[in-house]
Amino acid sequence: MEFRTPRPARLGLPALALFALAGCGGEPVPKADALKIGAYSVVKEVFHEGLIPAFAAKWKAQTGREPEFEESYNASGAQARSIASGFDADVAALSHSGDMELLVKAGKVAPGWREGPYKGILSNSLVVVGHREGNPKSIHDWADLAKPGLGVLYPDPKTSGGARWNINAIYGAALLEARAKDPANPDLAAVRDRLAKVQANVVNMDQSGRQSMANFVKSQNADAVVTYENELLLRAKEGEAIPYVVPPSTLLIESPVALVGPSVAKHGNEALAKAFLEFLLSAEGQKIFAAYGFRPVNPEAKDAVAGRPEPAHVFTTDDLGGWAKLEEELYSTNGLWSTIAAQAVQNRGK
Repeated sequence: MEFRTPRPARLGLPALALFALAGCGGEPVPKADALKIGAYSVVKEVFHEGLIPAFAAKWKAQTGREPEFEESYNASGAQARSIASGFDADVAALSHSGDMELLVKAGKVAPGWREGPYKGILSNSLVVVGHREGNPKSIHDWADLAKPGLGVLYPDPKTSGGARWNINAIYGAALLEARAKDPANPDLAAVRDRLAKVQANVVNMDQSGRQSMANFVKSQNADAVVTYENELLLRAKEGEAIPYVVPPSTLLIESPVALVGPSVAKHGNEALAKAFLEFLLSAEGQKIFAAYGFRPVNPEAKDAVAGRPEPAHVFTTDDLGGWAKLEEELYSTNGLWSTIAAQAVQNRGK
């Protein structure tokens, strides 16, 4: 897990401590102007470089006080488990609703976290495919990732929310294609075959999407990386552009945010936490997301992404039955992806 403090923050104690110690008792005193962020790794730059400094300036202008932030970034599943088991983040920004529901079950996030104008969603993106310069393997659609001998990268869905978005996109496009051909009796064997052939081409599954991107850049053992569009646009922003294609039919990534109620109550920072969440969803905050490659949820910021490539068909997890259904069908012990991945490991051992 990576911890960071932004430039505007002030550190009063070692080890990024956010609480002043009372005199004789040594008990921590809540600081209403301190906030802990527990987020998935993909939003690290937009939070640390963009959102937090911009919000800190607004908070200081409004209150005369400078807020302090503690930032933790990790693979989404690992971050959710950390918060569930005791990491006292005030704000949880995760890859997908399945990880947020883990916090609901742990009593950390309110069951009504989806309430509001954007149903609890903080940012959008698309699942896309990065490829080598010149696209030598002629990768244009999900079926191309199933070609024999192709090397593919995406992270491990046991730790990475990004991996589940990636796999859901490949699976979903194949399933919707099968349904379009025969709505009454879709060819599920063809869906399994597509997913199995792609998984057989996966050369490594890293812990997080960010690690898979780094692996693709550093190594030459993969021809394609399945990832978030915003990851590739961030690379381009940093001068390390990776060419990519948006498949004709792809999945809309909807990443949630929520306040961690027990932590906010413990720290006594409800006003700050709510103001920060409101800022994240504001037109100003969403335009900052767009500047880092995301697609805004607030319609007032839509002009910030004008000109980006648009697929012919965008589908959501709801089109596939919802996140809980996908978790069971794909990632449970006997789920489709789980059994395919286990078989791929056995085949490599032969």
